[in-house]
Amino acid sequence: MSIGGGIALIVIGAILAFALDFQVAGIDIQLIGYILIAAGVVVTILGIALAFRKRSVVSTSRTGIDPASGEQVTRRSTRDDGGPVV
Repeated sequence: MSIGGGIALIVIGAILAFALDFQVAGIDIQLIGYILIAAGVVVTILGIALAFRKRSVVSTSRTGIDPASGEQVTRRSTRDDGGPVV
């Protein structure tokens, strides 16, 4: 789920907690609404945190001449988020 899913959970929870006024035997509709609101807030905060996390990509390019053949050789490596060099 993302930010939109979290907002949907908040809206559905608010409807259950504040707008509906009926009883179901053995089920507290208001409590379910509050639980959905809390879950929606958590999902929304996680979605925002993941959307704005800093990503870094480091690219390195090295060029040299192969002493055996005399050809120009280029080596490229990319590292994403501190991962291993590819």
